[in-house]
Amino acid sequence: MTTEAIFAPSPENSRAFRDALGRFATGVTVVTIFTDEGPMGITANSFAAVSLDPPLVLWSPARSSSRFDRFAGAGHFAIHVLGAEQSDLCARFTRGGVGFEDLEIGYTAEGVPLLPGALARFECKRHAIHEGGDHAIVVGLVERAALREGAPLLFAQGQFGRFSPGP
Repeated sequence: MTTEAIFAPSPENSRAFRDALGRFATGVTVVTIFTDEGPMGITANSFAAVSLDPPLVLWSPARSSSRFDRFAGAGHFAIHVLGAEQSDLCARFTRGGVGFEDLEIGYTAEGVPLLPGALARFECKRHAIHEGGDHAIVVGLVERAALREGAPLLFAQGQFGRFSPGP
């Protein structure tokens, strides 16, 4: 029988808390905005549906990110849910990634950059922003959405992978 470790999250055991959170597999997204410096994107797994009516979603940028102010302050943004085959697109928008370099993109009517081939996409207008500790909680009103068939790219226990349905 497996034993469980019970603890109260604290700075001293932040690794254990991160490991516990990592037991929850999440999808992988890239959030895009347009800034005075041009298009900007960031890989994020902190995405969730909030409401069907009105259509609301959320994501949570880290305050420690050098791009935090631009993302938290964006009036419009797009959240791209990545497919299992899009780990290269995911890597483009992590720290040190090449971003939009040599990538053909489209734009929304509001000027938000759109990535090619996403499994799903939510084009949003910022609805609300809330405090969330070392992150902010950005709620978007979905103005347009798109989807295609395919399997999602997943992130769990510090690794990327794919969903494998059971029997």
